[in-house]
Amino acid sequence: MLVIGRTARARLTATLLAATLFLPPAVYAQEQPAFRNGLSLVDEPKYPPAFEHYDYVNPDAPKGGELKLSQTGTFDTFNPILDKGEAAAGLPLVFDTLMKSADDEISTAYGLLAEGVSYPDDISSATFRLRQEAKWADGKPVTPEDVIFSFDKVKELNPLYASYYKHVTSAEKTGERDVTFRFDQKNNRELPHILGQFLILPKHWWEGQGPDGKPRDITRTTLEPVMGSGPYRIATFSAGATLRYELRDDYWGKTLNVNVGQNNFGAISYTLFGDRDVEFESFRSGNTDYWTENQASRWATGYDFPAVKDGRVKRESLPNPLRATGIMQAMVPNTRRAPFNDERVREALNYAFDFEEMNRTVFYNQYTRIDSYFWNTELASSGLPEGAELAILNEVKDKVPPEIFTTPYANPVGGSPQTSRDNLRKAIALMKEAGYELKGNRMVEAKSGKPFSFEILLSSATLERVALPYAQSLKKIGIEARIRTVDASQYTNRTRAFDYDMTWIVWGQTLSPGNEQLDFWSSKAAKEQGSRNYVGIADPGIDALIEKVIFAKDRQTLVAATKALDRVLLAHHYVVPLYYKKDATIAYWDKFGRPAELPKYAIGFPDIWWSKAATAK
Repeated sequence: MLVIGRTARARLTATLLAATLFLPPAVYAQEQPAFRNGLSLVDEPKYPPAFEHYDYVNPDAPKGGELKLSQTGTFDTFNPILDKGEAAAGLPLVFDTLMKSADDEISTAYGLLAEGVSYPDDISSATFRLRQEAKWADGKPVTPEDVIFSFDKVKELNPLYASYYKHVTSAEKTGERDVTFRFDQKNNRELPHILGQFLILPKHWWEGQGPDGKPRDITRTTLEPVMGSGPYRIATFSAGATLRYELRDDYWGKTLNVNVGQNNFGAISYTLFGDRDVEFESFRSGNTDYWTENQASRWATGYDFPAVKDGRVKRESLPNPLRATGIMQAMVPNTRRAPFNDERVREALNYAFDFEEMNRTVFYNQYTRIDSYFWNTELASSGLPEGAELAILNEVKDKVPPEIFTTPYANPVGGSPQTSRDNLRKAIALMKEAGYELKGNRMVEAKSGKPFSFEILLSSATLERVALPYAQSLKKIGIEARIRTVDASQYTNRTRAFDYDMTWIVWGQTLSPGNEQLDFWSSKAAKEQGSRNYVGIADPGIDALIEKVIFAKDRQTLVAATKALDRVLLAHHYVVPLYYKKDATIAYWDKFGRPAELPKYAIGFPDIWWSKAATAK
């Protein structure tokens, strides 16, 4: 299942993820496929067809008040699907999807625009039945033609979705309110579920004329406020600077069970900043209501201002959103370029990263080193392979590194002058094996004498506090690493085109990985600009293991196959793993109400929170 975040990779990220659909035996036993109100990727859905609302919401939450948010970056388009430009923050507020996730279950969703979904025993297709009451903001009904138009365009215009839905070959109208998606694979159990995730767009609006009398063009960026079927509309904006959404009184789905107790703010506004520190000052001054902290030093020392001391600003560390999320945050060398295509060079780069020293001096010991692409979940590999995982690896034994059977993966450990020197000596030895040598104070290619130097591309100056010490460590072994920080638009364009030597990437994973692994690590994605295979991985063993993840027949096999994939990714030393926290750290002005107990797997902000001002009113 895809994780959606601020950028195309983190919006589609905070942060784009897939999973394996579990189908209860009772479903297989049916001769005719039956429509069901929910799909689960791990277990049977918790909520029955006639449920009133999710357990974690306040069904009596008041509506109204304004929520003031901020974001680093800019925006230049309201087109929600195009892989061009910088899409505006909050755009999903305007649109509905076929299904809506439940935050107290792992990878489970229930009908939103669709009242139900059915599929045959061999999962060769999936049919969604639209709700008769579903309407666009202009009052016109949501139709199968809208769903087909949206699906065809998102595959055509966005490489990420083209990869995600590569095995969905067509969408066709099969009833007055029915849309059937055909698959070119059978028994790919996640396909029905992930089809519930893409935004549904109004075909008649996009094929109509804009205010200027000219036909709209979905293949281009636009700053015309778009229309959707969702709970909010774009009210006002200043391109690249501010944006305000307002709650629609005529929203068709406001009493729907999956929406009860949600969408409570009367207005949600965004202010855009070019600098993260300036953005924080906006929060401190009260111009922004909510803040997600990602800087350890600021969390430790930056909250001594009066509003925190007198309780007007609250701070919390919450494990909820990371309970079902695996994280790989890393420095990522581009293996499409030499010498990063040499595994020994990549391993040497990891030996030069002294996490323990950085954690002590920069991070106030708040972080943990990442040692898995599925870190902090049951899917992370450890020790030596055994049981079902070992059996899977033996099936591809001729395509994977032999050391995975004998040597557990471990990051280098520093933190002291002696361990740091030892690690740098190992790095030098690996570089020598790769054909490099130290001449004076410079690491050069032995044959040509060309110095080893490269650029680290960053999207924010905040990341320099890690990149600069890393560059200093590399300098000790004669490697020159230049830091280049660019604005959001340039960073997006360069990463889409794989135009970098090394960059900083965060991949998010659910507990049910699936089709998105193709976009992350497959040989095909390595050649597709706009994919999330930022490393450039093109390896037959990894391709084979991705298929085993996607077609895992049950949960036990999925876990084993994912651990095997994780183990092989680590063994190739594709990235320099960084760090993460096991809790989300947030701060907010004391203006909100929220349910007494948050959902197990999410903070629920802003969906299920509400304004105290609305309560008072």
